[in-house]
Amino acid sequence: MIITVTSYKGGVGKTTTAVHLAAYLQAMAPTLLLDGDQTKNATAWSQRGPGFPFRVASIDQAAKLARNFSHIVIDTGQRPSLDDLRAAAEGCDLLIIPAVPASLDTDGLGQTIRALQEIGTTAYRVLLTKVPPPPEKEGAELRALLTEQGIPILRAEIPRLKAFEKAAATGQIVKEADDRNAGRAWDAYAAAGKEIA
Repeated sequence: MIITVTSYKGGVGKTTTAVHLAAYLQAMAPTLLLDGDQTKNATAWSQRGPGFPFRVASIDQAAKLARNFSHIVIDTGQRPSLDDLRAAAEGCDLLIIPAVPASLDTDGLGQTIRALQEIGTTAYRVLLTKVPPPPEKEGAELRALLTEQGIPILRAEIPRLKAFEKAAATGQIVKEADDRNAGRAWDAYAAAGKEIA
């Protein structure tokens, strides 16, 4: 399976999503994470600590390495051109679009979805990320809006938790982070992985 994580908006959890979906898929079969972001955040994350249970490589190494892996997760940069988005959609089995339930982030989600509709792909799912806890209603409101508009959205959602920041800072997958919410954070991505795989 080839999964590409993309969005027109930065700061929505693309790299966090790519890293944790790769970790989930690695438990089933060998998985490669291709770092296609110019900032190389996934690569830097993997080098800060003991390393990930899966391979991280530059997108430039894809042709050579891909044949050795059952699953590939591609982390992309923000603001892809329409041609880049079309190529990404044609080159994977599923696009995952992380979306934060906040006004500016939702504007970026709208731009991404309009672009996907323009290129005519339906092989994508929105994943709500950084969802605030109750009683805040932004997550439920965005889910209702997307559902009403017929936008495909994963049932799983990723809560806004400091555990993700701790994991990134120490070069770990979130389930290994020293944080009381590490298990909850990992379970959210595992739920998303089960829907996707």
